[in-house]
Amino acid sequence: MSKLPQISEAEFEVMKVVWKYAPISTNEVTDKLTKTTNWSPKTIQTMLKRLVAKKALTYEKQSRVFVYTPLVDEGEYIRQESNSFLKRYYNGNISAMLSSYLENDDLSKEEITSLRHLLSEHK
Repeated sequence: MSKLPQISEAEFEVMKVVWKYAPISTNEVTDKLTKTTNWSPKTIQTMLKRLVAKKALTYEKQSRVFVYTPLVDEGEYIRQESNSFLKRYYNGNISAMLSSYLENDDLSKEEITSLRHLLSEHK
């Protein structure tokens, strides 16, 4: 697995929009994010430029419009970040992480049932 770019939490919000709607123009990204954040259009444009510089996004100029597509696969990025989180906070021990959530009542009965089902199905 190749090393994926480091993406900030704010940049990740931009990536989620691009992953969901790609190919997507600057104006479309801005319209969607100004509805869910308090970011200015200029801030969003700056994050798009940073993501291009980090090689997380690419773009094409169509007439006078920039259209973005991801260079980073969403599933691969989430797997990398999940593994990084697990290693950083739980020394890679998923049992320790789940124990922590269970001890702090952070999992609902439905989530516990779902986890049991996942574990029983995974051989």
